[in-house]
Amino acid sequence: MIVSISRTKTLAAASAVALLIGGCANMDETQATTAKGAGLGALGGAVLGQVIGGDTKATMIGAGIGAAAGAIGANVWSKNMEEKKRAMEQSTQGTGIEVTRTADNQLKLAVPSDISFAVGSAAIEPRLRPVLDSFANGLAAEPNMLVKVVGHTDSTGSDAINDPLSHKRADSVRYYLEDRGIKGARVETAGRGSREPVAGNDSAEGRAKNRRVEIFLREPAKS
Repeated sequence: MIVSISRTKTLAAASAVALLIGGCANMDETQATTAKGAGLGALGGAVLGQVIGGDTKATMIGAGIGAAAGAIGANVWSKNMEEKKRAMEQSTQGTGIEVTRTADNQLKLAVPSDISFAVGSAAIEPRLRPVLDSFANGLAAEPNMLVKVVGHTDSTGSDAINDPLSHKRADSVRYYLEDRGIKGARVETAGRGSREPVAGNDSAEGRAKNRRVEIFLREPAKS
């Protein structure tokens, strides 16, 4: 009988969590992340309440504490990164750069070829420099933030050409940030060559989209 009651309480808590998370569809990113954190925290707190107290009151208290903790933990990260996202959206407006938040809570800047690099070149185009200046200023204000720059090419040419070219493009961004006071140890670089296209390589337009650099901003993992 005790097992049955515990299962009933757990199912009730789980149902509440499902309803809370299900309601995220009509929320913005910050609200949705907060709600999910609260929901998962509530479920964990409810289970802990059963272990400690075993009765309905203990379960509900545990759920309430867990929800509060989960909401705070989720919202601190989300709010911080959301502020960065909005700032970069403003500073890159009209440039064609796409600013998004990734599934693993990184801020991603997808920089198109027309403002980043010329065909076959790793030299930064003048139109990209003001964007990187703004990015460097933001990094200087938050010394714990980490960066990863990934270079890409289209399928023209061989891997022997494209792989080092894509890495040189990423390195060019890192060197530019270093020249503006950002420590190189904070910036990781990688080159993907032509292996991760975002469009078809059978047209000039598609190839132009694939010649790009992507910049990722993240907070260090919390221990």
